[in-house]
Parts: sequence; C-alpha cells; structure tokens
Amino acid sequence: MSNFRLATYSLLASLASLACQPGSGDDELGTDASTDASSSADASSDATSDATSDATSDATETDTNPSTTNTTNTTSSETETDTSTTGPGNESCAGYFPPDAIWCQDVTDAATTADSATVIAWLDEAGWGNGGNFQIDFSFEVLEADAATPRMAFEATGDFYSPDCDWVPMPVPEGGVLEGENGYECTTDGDCHLIVVERDEQRLYEMWRANIVDGTFYGGCLAVWDMTMIYPDEGRGEGCTSADAAGFPIAPLLFDADEVASGSIDHAIRFILPNAHIRHFIYTRPATHSTFPTSGPDEAPPYGVHLRLRADYPLENLPNEGARTVARALQTYGMFLADGGQIALTARSDRFTTAKWDGLLAPQDLVDLTPADFEVIDHGPGIDYETVSCERTPLGTPP
Repeated sequence: MSNFRLATYSLLASLASLACQPGSGDDELGTDASTDASSSADASSDATSDATSDATSDATETDTNPSTTNTTNTTSSETETDTSTTGPGNESCAGYFPPDAIWCQDVTDAATTADSATVIAWLDEAGWGNGGNFQIDFSFEVLEADAATPRMAFEATGDFYSPDCDWVPMPVPEGGVLEGENGYECTTDGDCHLIVVERDEQRLYEMWRANIVDGTFYGGCLAVWDMTMIYPDEGRGEGCTSADAAGFPIAPLLFDADEVASGSIDHAIRFILPNAHIRHFIYTRPATHSTFPTSGPDEAPPYGVHLRLRADYPLENLPNEGARTVARALQTYGMFLADGGQIALTARSDRFTTAKWDGLLAPQDLVDLTPADFEVIDHGPGIDYETVSCERTPLGTPP
C-alpha cells in the first residue's frame, strides 16, 4: 500500500473516531434513543409511533455515513446491470424492484455458511444493540412522487461523496417529511434520510443527511436506484456506499403497518448492529461497502450478512399476530445487515399508511428473539474493503 494511501486511511480513521465521540456516535445516541423507545413500549403503539419518530434511527445509526470511505477516486466506469424490467400491473419486489430481486428471494431452504454457528455464537454473546433488546424502530418515511412533483437541486455538504453519490435534482413532495422529523428540516442532527419513490420514471431516490431550510436544500449522499433493474452482485458499484452504509437500497427492506395488518411481509427486512459488533472492514454480498468505525473480530458478522430466523422457532410464544407476521418474514426472507446503530429492526412510520401501529405492533414485541435464534445464509466469501475502491459513473456531474 502506498504511503499516500496509508496516510489517507490514517486521517479518515481519525475523523471516524471523532465522529463516534459521545453525543454524536451511534452507541451514545442509540442508548438515549433506546431509553425513549423502551418507555413507549408499555404505552399504546400510537404513542409508539410518536415516540419512535422522536427517538429516530438517525440517533441509532450513524454508520449510514459513507463519511468513512476510501472512495475519493473520481475515475469511474459505469456499473453493469441486468435490464430486467417490470411493467405496469406486473408484480414487483416490495413495490420497488422486479420480483426476482434479491430482497424478495425465498431463503427458507437456502444453505448456511460454514461459519454460521461461530458467527451466531459470537453475536449471541455480544448481543444486539440497545442492551441486547431486539427492538423495532418506526421512524422511516417513504414518500410518493410523480412527474408533476417539483424537483429541487441540492447543495452538497460534507456528507456527499464522489463517485458514490448521485448529483441530480430530487423530487420533493409537498407535505413530506424526513426520517424522524415533522418536515424537511433536519432539526435532530440525525441521519435524516429522505426517501422518495417516483413511479412515473421508475426511480427510487434515497438521500442520507437531507436538510431543507428556508428554501435551500442541503444534501448528503444521494443514491438513485433504477426500479426496472435487477442489480448485479456489485450493486451500484464495488466499494460504493449508498444512503446506507452497506450500499443497499433502504425502501424495499422496510416493512410497514399495511403489510403487517394484511398478515404478510413478502420481502427481507433491514437490521442494524453497533459498530463494535460488525466485522472490521469486511462485507459480503449483496453488500458493496463497509466503514472505518466497524471494529468486530473475525467471528463477528460482516456488513451485508443475511440472517434467517430458524424454522423451529416457536412463533406461538410471540405476543401477537403482528409479531408473528414479522417473524414469518424473517423465516422466509431473512434480514440484511445494512447499517451501524442500536435499534435492531427497521420499519416505516404509519404517518402515510392506512393501517396504524397502535394495537398492531409495539417496539418491544420481538424482544424475545436472540441472535441464537438465527442462522447465517451463504452469499459467498467476505470481501476486504481495503482492497477495493468505488468506481462508477454517477448520475449528474458531482461538484
């Protein structure tokens, strides 16, 4: 490795360390969030929606942050993608991608990794975040847009990385909100994801660290996904991040109140772990990225790990049908490690859904699930993040 690259890693690692100081890091903020969310578990889930909107996963996930990447190479090549498409009226994966997308593959009978028992044993000892409680965060929003929705250009902040991030105007629906906020202003200094699905053009826009103040749009990393495509193993680009640290899209991995009320979640689910519980610098398919703050040993799960709830888990022990619906999805489709933080499982807010979380599912209805109840699905060997560098042609011309 060149002296220049070593110096670059050293500088970025120092910055990452500073980013994880108390008051701004995922573990510190996640503790506060878990306290608030835990107190709401004894109240109704209506209060849950409000409480978890305030105790956002922004506070629980600061690894979303591509800020600690080695992706400064602006010489890029276009990512090759499959051209599978979905047409109007066709089935789709979670409402976003073609039905064969990896997020909707049935893994009931999929093989496990050779080190599945080792990884699970290590994680069972380390625990989930949030004091080991397998809790649900209900703070994410997904906004709908169409061709008539106004577009806004954004001013790139220090949370925009090239060539990982796309540089195009973003649809901003009237009356929309950021993750964990009541509008488009990021008042909590959290992740403040802005997620917008534009179905006329079949694009999914996901931005990390959005903030619109007095008509000025300040933007972090924007990842624009083509919803007509099944992406290859390299996703949007090997070594490239997205609005989530692992390089995944977020929206197709969020479950919502309408799905739970229907009794069926037909896709995998997003989950997160503390940085210290994620294998350092290693990711596995379908992830394309890792981060500097990860510090787990070789036995820890890597970014992108795909966990499946064991088929013999006694669903009847769960407190309600909502919890059993989520658990069945975890048995059929599993969950992917997407980001670093404290509140393990991620769902949508009920702000824009027909069904509401009140009386349906509360934050702690799945706390009985432990790492020992899961298995690791095999997606091939781990990839060392230090050996790759993001190379892609972003949409638009980055600043």
